[in-house]
Amino acid sequence: MKKVLAVLTFVLILVSVWYTFYGSKSQNISGLDTPDQEFSTLRALEHVKRISEHPHYLGSPAHEKTKAYIVDELKKLGLTPEIQEGFSIGDRANLSKPQNIVAKIKGSSPDKALLLLSHYDSNPHSSYGASDAGSGVATILEGIRAYLNQNKTPKNDIIICISDAEELGLNGADLFVSEHAWAKDVGLVLNFEARGSGGSSYMLMETNSKNGKMIDEFIKADPEFPVTNSLAYSIYKLLPNDTDLTVFRKHGDIEGFNFAFIDDHFDYHTANDTWQNLDLNTLQHQGSYLMPLLDHFSETDISNLKSDEDFLYFNVPVFKIVKYPFGWIYPMLAIAILLFIGLIVYGRARYRINSSEVRSGFLAFIIALGLAGVLGFGLWKVILIIYPEYNDILHGFPYMGYYYIAAAVLIGIAAFFKVYSIFDKVEELPSILIAPLFFWIVICGAAAFYLKGASYFIIPVLLALVSQFVLINQKRPFPILMLILCLPSIFILVPFIASFPVALGLKILFVSSVLTVLLCTLLLPVIGFYSKRSMLGNIAFILAVIFLVSSHFDADFDSEKPKPNSLVYVVHQDTNKAYWGSYDYVLDTWTKNYIDPAKNIAEDWNQNTIESKYNDAFNFINEAPLKEIKSALAETSIDTIQGDTRYIDICLRPQRNINRIDLFMDKSFNFKSLQANGVSPKDVTDTDGSTYNAFTKRWNNRLLTYYVKDNEPLELRMKFHKDSIPELVLYESSYDLLENDLFSMPKRTENMIPKPFVVNDAVMTKKTLRLEYVEKIIDSTTLEIVPSENNLNTDE
Repeated sequence: MKKVLAVLTFVLILVSVWYTFYGSKSQNISGLDTPDQEFSTLRALEHVKRISEHPHYLGSPAHEKTKAYIVDELKKLGLTPEIQEGFSIGDRANLSKPQNIVAKIKGSSPDKALLLLSHYDSNPHSSYGASDAGSGVATILEGIRAYLNQNKTPKNDIIICISDAEELGLNGADLFVSEHAWAKDVGLVLNFEARGSGGSSYMLMETNSKNGKMIDEFIKADPEFPVTNSLAYSIYKLLPNDTDLTVFRKHGDIEGFNFAFIDDHFDYHTANDTWQNLDLNTLQHQGSYLMPLLDHFSETDISNLKSDEDFLYFNVPVFKIVKYPFGWIYPMLAIAILLFIGLIVYGRARYRINSSEVRSGFLAFIIALGLAGVLGFGLWKVILIIYPEYNDILHGFPYMGYYYIAAAVLIGIAAFFKVYSIFDKVEELPSILIAPLFFWIVICGAAAFYLKGASYFIIPVLLALVSQFVLINQKRPFPILMLILCLPSIFILVPFIASFPVALGLKILFVSSVLTVLLCTLLLPVIGFYSKRSMLGNIAFILAVIFLVSSHFDADFDSEKPKPNSLVYVVHQDTNKAYWGSYDYVLDTWTKNYIDPAKNIAEDWNQNTIESKYNDAFNFINEAPLKEIKSALAETSIDTIQGDTRYIDICLRPQRNINRIDLFMDKSFNFKSLQANGVSPKDVTDTDGSTYNAFTKRWNNRLLTYYVKDNEPLELRMKFHKDSIPELVLYESSYDLLENDLFSMPKRTENMIPKPFVVNDAVMTKKTLRLEYVEKIIDSTTLEIVPSENNLNTDE
């Protein structure tokens, strides 16, 4: 009977782990025959197909076509869409001229409006933008169609904003919040995003106040498959992964909900972000959020969602969302500490806890945790040694990533069972539980002070303390009862074991191994009675090896798992030399046509170089044949001194079709003011309370990136101290290396794609502009405006 119950509980644990993922989103795809009043995933997919036919970043030929398609679809719904256009500078000094698509459904007695938000631009220059964020646009189009077919008049206005230039610096959202008349009417935003092409869609809040009312209203809306927790948002706020909704919060003080999925992260921003790779269950999940939230918030008072109370919250099967106030954090921690101490005293009095076995428990815990961490950390290091080309997947999550996560989890299980099997002679399980309970209480104490969103981890700890009480009173408690007490630990921790390396990259693969051991220790009231612990450890280790071997045989790049690579041609006009450049760590057959590793001079070349999102500069630079590539014409319209201030207006006018201009300037140079195409960045308050904007606090000497549309010039208006001499390093880039008539470039093979996050397949020019002042005195108080070419030293 004991063996039967052991097998049963083991199977139930596996089923619980499976259901944690399976039950997180709908498994039924709504088809084209779905009633008109309901959301249809396959109807939404038709929009995704049309939106993602071609890369459609701002300035690309397909951008206008994509915009026109969305406008036409909104008109088919009986709406009157408008285009909002204007220049915008994001917080990180990215300038562009977005074209937002906006429309409104009038409410019966509007107070504050509900805004539905997603962006239609794809990431430059090769992403098709199916998931990011064609899926979001499609979700809104299909959701609004279904809503309007219900023939309901909402109480609140419903605004649709399909923003532009999100990928360039959240510029479309900034333009809407700053300049659109409807922005002041918005009470709540629902934003649909993607950072991969599959998996469950997470709800993440954005609010400047506390989250009490927000989470209350979200629960009232009752989405069928909520996936959310307060820890995920706490981590999200620490990462540089802003969305359009961030602009609404920071610059408009408007609350909102993000809905984003992150699985298959390797597709993010790549040429693999196609409709064929979009997980239909994920698209269904987005729709399952939108429809109930649209129904709820179109009728609910959203004029004041500010709150003076914060909640911890998390989703679990059946109960959907559990929440409780931050005010409970310290009392619950205190209860856990008191119960822990009380159970030690009680256990010793019942002769179920003894010092020698407690010491054995600490030793087992530390060895298992340390071994899992070391092996998990070493696993990723070894993987990079065997497959150095994985460094070229800048996401940090290669195609075989899920195999490696599975291996790391199994290594953690193996470490746990093998180490704890050494202590089979320990007779009293309550003694063994002391060590993990102690460490879990320490973890919860640290969370209470430094990461409050994680403080709900105290719930599995409290249930483990209840299990400890049962174990003290019963040598052989009923296993099913023990498993029930352990289920919350599985439901709460298992998603993090799987998602942390996806969200943050496999560099933290060891976290999955460590969390696995920590979870196993909470399951000791069940698995501590297993008699074949050593065998289970062996099986887990063998399975880990099987996953790693399987991944090896499927590790080669192919048409479905292509290798990202990069190549640019750069003319350095200061020296009148040309170069081939690549951001790649491992050159392949395509890049080796132009790059000879033995002639690499990147180490001496990378100052003021356009870097990637992940701060990767060129890894390879070779000299190249010089081509005649024109750079922008610099024209000065105003250059004068008044008092101790110099005023200068410069226009950089492209002389060829380009996609972006990057300006670099030493961080020590200070402006009194600076405008680009008539706009300035908004002031931002730093974590230390200081205020700055993108021109006064610069990253890597980068002053400004201007994403060009229709070759519109860049006009700079500067004010600075008269004794300062600005020196600008100017890059111009066009994404036409493979099509440019000056070059004869072979196509990539089917197992290659352009590398994302970097300027790629580009023809670039680089030159220095030194803005020296040449005065011509008319009288003692007036200085003549100097013509443009007289005061520009380009060092050519």
